[in-house]
Amino acid sequence: MPDVTKTATAVEDAVATPSVDASAPAAKQEKARSLWGDAWADLRRNPYFIVSSILIALLLLVSAWPTLFTSASPTAGDLVHHFLSKPELSKVGSPEWLGYDQQGRSVYARLIHGTRASVTVGVAVTAIVTILGGVLGMIAGYFGGWVDALLSRLTDVFFGIPFLLGSMVVLQAFVERTVWVVVFALAFLGWTQITRVMRGAVITVKQADYVHAAKALGAGTVRILFRHILPNAMAPVIVVATIALGGYISAEATLSFLGLGLAAPTVSWGVDISAGVAQIRVAPHVLLWPSIMLSLTVLAFIMLGEAVRNALDPKLR
Repeated sequence: MPDVTKTATAVEDAVATPSVDASAPAAKQEKARSLWGDAWADLRRNPYFIVSSILIALLLLVSAWPTLFTSASPTAGDLVHHFLSKPELSKVGSPEWLGYDQQGRSVYARLIHGTRASVTVGVAVTAIVTILGGVLGMIAGYFGGWVDALLSRLTDVFFGIPFLLGSMVVLQAFVERTVWVVVFALAFLGWTQITRVMRGAVITVKQADYVHAAKALGAGTVRILFRHILPNAMAPVIVVATIALGGYISAEATLSFLGLGLAAPTVSWGVDISAGVAQIRVAPHVLLWPSIMLSLTVLAFIMLGEAVRNALDPKLR
């Protein structure tokens, strides 16, 4: 007696994957590219994607192995170098290259080591809100009814809280504000946008014929969600998450600048910008370099998100 389960699975896969006519010409038998294949082909020719990818890859390398770029300590200072700001262009990569701050600490060393905290916050918050918001949005969009109503109202409540103001309130509950405390504060209110985007995408995808065919063949809810719906609903979520990553890095710098985020001895661009504002007339380089680094980082992720959005949207290609 044939195995009914295996037969149903095979038919389900056949429904989801169009067959190729053997009598068609060889050129037409070539497998059609998927949305992701078309997007990758478009991204490889997009200069914004190439430039942003190089910048992001360099940032990840610097955050993972800062000692490859400088051997100087970001916290050790010598008052002999107090506010020494004359650039040593002939000594690129040396501690004195970009000058020193008021405590005689190397601005270049702090710039390099501060990359880790900022990038860690951005990547960690994006991962958490994408997983949490994606799961909630997928459940709300697929099941509908009272489940959708409950999760949508919960999302509206959190969405109505100002993001930075709510993060400040959450951070005030902690005595020691480490990197992971800041990650928790930003993720606590940052999942709402991903939830809305995922919910809308799932509502659209679940009306597709292949989803109805999978249900008719007896596929379970988990299989339908993760095999058929999730891969086809991830495109807008990836775009939103990529652009939001730069925003989370900027939010961390803003909170640190206000004295509510990361604080010494943690090395962060926001901490250095906050310290540099008071000395903007005496030593503008202390404020200038971390500000430029922060701007380039946020710009790189925004450029990447825009490039991905254009590649994944057929109307824009």
